[in-house]
Amino acid sequence: MPAFDLPPDLKAALAAKSEGLSRNDAAKRASAISESYRGGGTSAPIRTERDALAYALARMPATYAAISASIHALREQHPDFTPATLLDVGAGPATASWAAAQAFDSLTNFAAIDANAALRALACDSVENSRLASLHYAESDVLTGLAAMDPADLVIASYVINELTEADRATLADLMWQKTRDTLLVVEPGTPSGYERILALRARLIAQGAHVIAPCPHDRACPLTSPDWCHFSQRLSRSRAHKQLKGAEVPFEDERFIYVALSRSPHRVNAARVLAQPTLNKVAVNAKLCTQTGLSFMSVPRRDKPAYAAARRWDWGDAVPDKAAE
Repeated sequence: MPAFDLPPDLKAALAAKSEGLSRNDAAKRASAISESYRGGGTSAPIRTERDALAYALARMPATYAAISASIHALREQHPDFTPATLLDVGAGPATASWAAAQAFDSLTNFAAIDANAALRALACDSVENSRLASLHYAESDVLTGLAAMDPADLVIASYVINELTEADRATLADLMWQKTRDTLLVVEPGTPSGYERILALRARLIAQGAHVIAPCPHDRACPLTSPDWCHFSQRLSRSRAHKQLKGAEVPFEDERFIYVALSRSPHRVNAARVLAQPTLNKVAVNAKLCTQTGLSFMSVPRRDKPAYAAARRWDWGDAVPDKAAE
């Protein structure tokens, strides 16, 4: 999996906004906001420009990396997808819009929606000198505002459905699918509860005719059973300022996430998905895979030199050849 760093235009915009910012104050604000989210809260504590900037500086690198990794997986399985229009649902600081803009040169029209005024203001300021300058950002709660938005080729909802009640999540899923011309991507924290939310949305929309592009190589029920759950990890580097804001010494962090990409058209998927970091010993590479026929624990022996060499390069979250589909 490639590294996914914030694009230069966004880094420059955030750096300009951060001039004169107290790092200690920003760290305290970011910590309080993160604590609220971990407790099941919403973006409501983000009320001011300083709150929004602190949140973006502390969390945007990780959420950007997770969304970009999800888009990368989508593009691997849907390489001919060239969306012209994007709808970013629950956009916050427009992280998904930035990630999509980096991934798809074909995008020419960007729309976003979020109820948080401080995050919206930061997003609009940050895109001024980028290809996202034409971003149309509606300030509204997602359920009310989404009905008024135009459909888009690509709809993304990242780290948003966890803020809603179970009933509202179902309503949002239906609304997003109605607004999706081609592909819907939903990204959530890689927790057991995030996985359950993705499963519920996935099942609801498959029942409405959606087809899974990634990460699953099939449209059937997930083969995992509790306490196991599907999630992935994306490593990102930390700058000196980022380490200070996070109160961390390690020069990297691993963002755990779960996602699903759904399409209106069926796609032939000949890849299995690596569900955990493979283990390597003297005789074999051992990997846990989700395949078209279900869960598989594969052991690739060292004596099979070509297959072993390929398996040694497998990483958690990779799409790899599915022998059952050949």
